[in-house]
Amino acid sequence: MKVKDMPLTVNMVIKYENTNEIERVLWIDYFNTYAYLIRIDKDTCKPILRKVDEIIDGLNNNYIKVVKEDSNIKIVNEDEIPEKYKGVRDKSWSVINYIYKEPEIFDSSKRRKLIIEGSKKFNLSERAIYRYLFRYWQGGLCKNSLLPKYYKCGGKGKEKKSSLTKMGRPTKYGENIGINVDEDIKKIFKIAIEKYYYNNKLNSITTTYELMKKEFFIEDFKIENGIKIPVLKDNTHIPTIGQFRYWFQKERNIKKEISSRKSLKKYQLQNRPLLGESTSEAYGPGLFQIDATVGDLYLVSRFNRSWIIGRPIIYVCIDVFSRAIVGIYIGLEGPSWAGAMMALANSAMDKVKFCKEYGMDISENQWPMHYIPESIVADRGEFEGKVAEGLINGLHVKIKNTPSFRADWKGIVEQYFRTTNIKIKPFLPGFINEDFRERGGKDYRLDAKLDLYQFTQIIIKCVLYHNNSHIIKNYDRDKVMIEDNVECIPINLWNWGIKNRSGMLRSYPEEIVKLNLLPIENATVTAKGIKYKGMYYSCELAIKERWFETARNNGSWRLLICYDTRNMNSIYIKNEDNRSYEKCFLLDYQEKYKDKTLEEISHLHYMEKLNEKKLENETSQSKIDLITEIESIVNEANKLKSDGKKESKRSRLKGIKVNRSVEKEINRGREAFSLGNKEEIQESKVVSINNPEINKADDSSNDLINIDLFRKKQKERLDGRE
Repeated sequence: MKVKDMPLTVNMVIKYENTNEIERVLWIDYFNTYAYLIRIDKDTCKPILRKVDEIIDGLNNNYIKVVKEDSNIKIVNEDEIPEKYKGVRDKSWSVINYIYKEPEIFDSSKRRKLIIEGSKKFNLSERAIYRYLFRYWQGGLCKNSLLPKYYKCGGKGKEKKSSLTKMGRPTKYGENIGINVDEDIKKIFKIAIEKYYYNNKLNSITTTYELMKKEFFIEDFKIENGIKIPVLKDNTHIPTIGQFRYWFQKERNIKKEISSRKSLKKYQLQNRPLLGESTSEAYGPGLFQIDATVGDLYLVSRFNRSWIIGRPIIYVCIDVFSRAIVGIYIGLEGPSWAGAMMALANSAMDKVKFCKEYGMDISENQWPMHYIPESIVADRGEFEGKVAEGLINGLHVKIKNTPSFRADWKGIVEQYFRTTNIKIKPFLPGFINEDFRERGGKDYRLDAKLDLYQFTQIIIKCVLYHNNSHIIKNYDRDKVMIEDNVECIPINLWNWGIKNRSGMLRSYPEEIVKLNLLPIENATVTAKGIKYKGMYYSCELAIKERWFETARNNGSWRLLICYDTRNMNSIYIKNEDNRSYEKCFLLDYQEKYKDKTLEEISHLHYMEKLNEKKLENETSQSKIDLITEIESIVNEANKLKSDGKKESKRSRLKGIKVNRSVEKEINRGREAFSLGNKEEIQESKVVSINNPEINKADDSSNDLINIDLFRKKQKERLDGRE
């Protein structure tokens, strides 16, 4: 998209190149003429009134640029927020909700009157309300910006600066022992661990600590019985065992520990890592309708095209003003919250990149929708209750749920489903007709040929046609649109609305949207990798911090991940700053899951389990046959009697070596290969073992086995077999 075509939207962050000032767009008037912005690179500031044309001109001439990474927006999972923090946030939000009237709130004199009213209403100081307001503006106009900033307190992961006063909690009994651990003490710790712990003596940490005190924390010596004994310093001048253990765990190197204390071979063997009319309601783009339907056809699996996997679920987001499709999701789960979130996340996604994932190259102007709406009209099911709190609080999107049995309240998206069905029905194999349930009707499931990937390609093609070529009949254009001769095609309505009435759209970085909307579940860190739904992943952070070594030696643990169900090549771990993430990739040997959806993978696992059960039933009789045959052979062996006189246990055991040699010679004669044609084999002569010439030759070379005993034993064995 060219800069001149880029709309100015609420919540967009811009930077002035000449002054390095960074501002956030707070409000745009309906005529797209004036906008209020606020500095977000300073702690306190006031809203600034600017002309929209001046900002657009700056963007065109590159002295104003759009900031893509917004460090002021926090991504927080609603379930992870303590109730105490929610109480603080909700109290602040009730104040903001009471005083917030646009555009009066941006005018200083009118704003003061509103704040005075709020101060009296909630018994708060004006300064406190100003603070809430600025945090709300700077934090992305969302409710979660009012959460307490306790995460900025303390110094997690940072080194504490030492001082003369002893840090840490006081000791429970007696005086405070121990000292502050500065750089010199850390060096002593490191030397002691290298010298006394990383060796083959297998000293414990306690022993290492005692040896360190003996060498580095003495003040004198005393002589007892002629032995020079070191005298330790007072406890107030020696680091505690707790301090020593803390720094040991912080700097611990498992590979070095196992290799030096046991062996590198032991580490490599046991401890190394194993590596989702409605137009009147909207003055401009920014009010979306979202709904799902079950596709009227059956699909097959990409793993095995003979597997029929059922009917797809189609989610569609449509902008009410322009009737443009802004986001889609095709899956097998649902209708569900996860599917709705995937469609909404897709509405904020770069569509050029999205289409490329499905082997289609499009230009930006064919599908330029990548925004979050001001409001969503949806069914009561997916967007009702706690599941929608993250969307409301994290991205400040208003949810408008339709009453029960009132699908007509979101008729635009319902009409799209009907129109699409009529268009594609004649061309798709496996499509269901009205006689499907009638007696003698054709079973269309057996005609299934398309997989989920191919069906998604077809839906994308339908979307591109709808947005760029579909003429909307009975569209009620207003006076201004008629004057501008706006054609009733979704893309033209969208572009006109973006240029003239874009105040209802929201701009957020794609990563922020994904982390707020993608499904969140638990994965497990194991020695083989990060395990989720039977798939294994790894990431730079896990390798760097040796997660997999730790999991193999100390046991596995869980962590929260989010994922895109359309493609399971990667999953995401939110970082502690709640603004960034660590991307995890499938391990190389998990190639079979590459570019597959979560639903396809789940179906594969189901089919594999089903096949295992079938094979178990088929092999049960074979197992019984095997056991019976083994028992039969053993019983036959037990019935056989040995001929000749009985030998003592000692003589039987003593003859094992000779018996083995005799049996070996007999087996060699029986197992020997005869080369040549059949006639040559028939003319072969049998040489008697009593041939004197053979005996003579053997007598000269047989130094290990007595030949007479050999003949006797061999004859006994042969007679026994006969």
